Amino acid sequence: MTGNSFSDAAATWNKRFEGDEFLFGREPNAYLREEAALLAPAGRVLCVADGEGRNSVWLAGQGHRVDAFDIAERGVAKARALATAAGVTVNYSVSDCDTWAWPEGAYDTVAAIFVQFADPAMRERLFANMVRALRPGGLLVLQGYTPRQLDYKTGGPGIVSHLYTEALLRSAFAALEIVDLRDYEAELSEGHQHHGRSALIGLVARKR
Repeated sequence: MTGNSFSDAAATWNKRFEGDEFLFGREPNAYLREEAALLAPAGRVLCVADGEGRNSVWLAGQGHRVDAFDIAERGVAKARALATAAGVTVNYSVSDCDTWAWPEGAYDTVAAIFVQFADPAMRERLFANMVRALRPGGLLVLQGYTPRQLDYKTGGPGIVSHLYTEALLRSAFAALEIVDLRDYEAELSEGHQHHGRSALIGLVARKR
């Protein structure tokens, strides 16, 4: 995002994160936790649009070296406080997805958990940057909602073009080896924002 769109998105998320409550809870995403055994031990990890830090802090607690960024300064401040409380170190930055300095071939893992604020054009740029940032053999771990989530209304953007299907992810990550691609339903309890029966999709893919 650029110009006013960046400012508007930052303001929106700063407003959402302004209270003491953690919108999506303090615990890591369940799919990320489930797939974490596949990650390289003590690997270098990037958490994309990490919000208030629940996933980056947990990954750092598992012994990984974690970088994370988010567009909302308030979210990053809460993430830093969460990391301090947990006794772990995470390298946090305030940035949007287009202006963050994506290092090429730097990460053993890139985690993108519910990054569905991205419209199709931004999503194409974001996905390409995530792949670019992985080292050969590195893993992408991605969790999102499918279009069926519009019926549940228990989280997510509520915009069908922002949601994921198996076909979309297979096409977007055709250059990667698919390790796991799962379209499923589950009960989420991730704060007040992701709560209840949900239509989910999870992807783990390895850079060749």
